[in-house]
Amino acid sequence: MAELSIFEKKLLNLLQGEIPICNRPFAKIAEKLQTDEKIVIEKIRELKAAGYLRRIGTFFDSNKLGYRGVLVALNVEQNKIFSVANAINNYSGATHNYEREGKFNLWFTLLSANAEQEKKILSEIKNFSGVREMIILKANKKYKINVQFKLK
Repeated sequence: MAELSIFEKKLLNLLQGEIPICNRPFAKIAEKLQTDEKIVIEKIRELKAAGYLRRIGTFFDSNKLGYRGVLVALNVEQNKIFSVANAINNYSGATHNYEREGKFNLWFTLLSANAEQEKKILSEIKNFSGVREMIILKANKKYKINVQFKLK
């Protein structure tokens, strides 16, 4: 896909925070874009296939739902990063997982239903082959949970 068109940018801007809650949200978005629902849905498919979209979903307030969140930094043997990252991704509560430069070269966030589940999962991960060290960073206060890119 070449450079994004004006239409595609407007669509991506709307998808970041204005998806209506109704039976046919893409029809409502199409109205705002002065087009029809089929064009919006097809364009979304194209943008996803081209890698501009990963997913369309909802942001929940995990704290209000009773979940605990932690940021975890791992020092992983270089030749084991891929296998450790894939194993972490199998946990439904792993929401982000990034390889980074430095001693702590794999970072992920984990949401757990309770302290016992968190402890169990982190203990399992700490014992994965190739994991040398783990730092668990608990949040004291959230200052920002959402990011939106205004495409022009």
